[in-house]
Amino acid sequence: MKSLVLEEKLKLSLRDFPIDEPLGPRDVRIGIHTVGICGSDVHYYTHGGIGQFIVKAPMILGHEASGTVTEVGADVTNLKVGDRVCMEPGIPDPNSRASRLGMYNIDPAVRFWATPPVHGCLRPSVVHPADYTFKLPDNVSFAEAAMVEPLAVGVHAATKAKVKPGDVALVQGAGPIGLVTALSALAAGCAHVFLTDVDDTKLEIGAALSRAITTINITRQDATAEILKATEGWGVECVFECSGHPRAAGQVFDALCPGGVVVFVGIPVEPFHYDLGKAMVREARVEQIFRYAHVFPRCVGLIASGAIDVKPLITRTFAFQDSVHAFEVAATAPKGQVKMQIELP
Repeated sequence: MKSLVLEEKLKLSLRDFPIDEPLGPRDVRIGIHTVGICGSDVHYYTHGGIGQFIVKAPMILGHEASGTVTEVGADVTNLKVGDRVCMEPGIPDPNSRASRLGMYNIDPAVRFWATPPVHGCLRPSVVHPADYTFKLPDNVSFAEAAMVEPLAVGVHAATKAKVKPGDVALVQGAGPIGLVTALSALAAGCAHVFLTDVDDTKLEIGAALSRAITTINITRQDATAEILKATEGWGVECVFECSGHPRAAGQVFDALCPGGVVVFVGIPVEPFHYDLGKAMVREARVEQIFRYAHVFPRCVGLIASGAIDVKPLITRTFAFQDSVHAFEVAATAPKGQVKMQIELP
């Protein structure tokens, strides 16, 4: 089937790609409709790998997807042909110790779409376990459904933070993950979110999402001073580090209130300075997340109810035949673009 294939670093092609996916008794076959372009997809394209995951052979990209069930396995009872769905792209070993403890996202054996050597979903059809495939309500579009995967990161982060009603949060980084984390923090009960970045266009998009979001451009403003002034010197209860920038990651305790929590969301590209003294005097709780677990149905429900609106984050859509161009555009990190998606025929 014709697929978007990363042949090697900086070389993409849209071509027929042989792939054999038999339908198991607990699987469904899905015709793909919409796929989001994730930063990790772009990083594989521009760098040929992420950390220990190196592209050593041609690999199909894409892991943020929605589509329609076209075939069901013999033992599938929760889905039927014609159901509109979104799919959780990480499949763990159900018998692993991590999975049995409920931490399936950090199962070392997890197979995640578009993570070498596992092929992704930028192709007309995929086979996927029914247990990781979720039916969509009628009022959730395919485009919104393809946003469930990035939204899951934000919801998982807010869950880790144990947000309480009325908390004030700081989200560092206004990229797609930072924006969905800000929305997730508000949906979890935060009364206010400070959002920082260096890009005015991204901050404008963030400010337009909710009147409860205050944006700070850190190239012109001292974020810590602004936050302490607004909170009468107390600080924020939650800090979500979504930028992955070493300098930002090294400053997570500066605006944190005593007893507050820091959640590291963005993966730093290099080691950063961690000020243990600042953490200790606050008795800060520190959490990290890796992808997500147990939140896809919650995300679908949040979108369906209107508690979270992801539509403003979808800023450009490409046709499948223009997939190579779409990645070339995404690699330039164009201003004003948050989430770009590819729509299949």
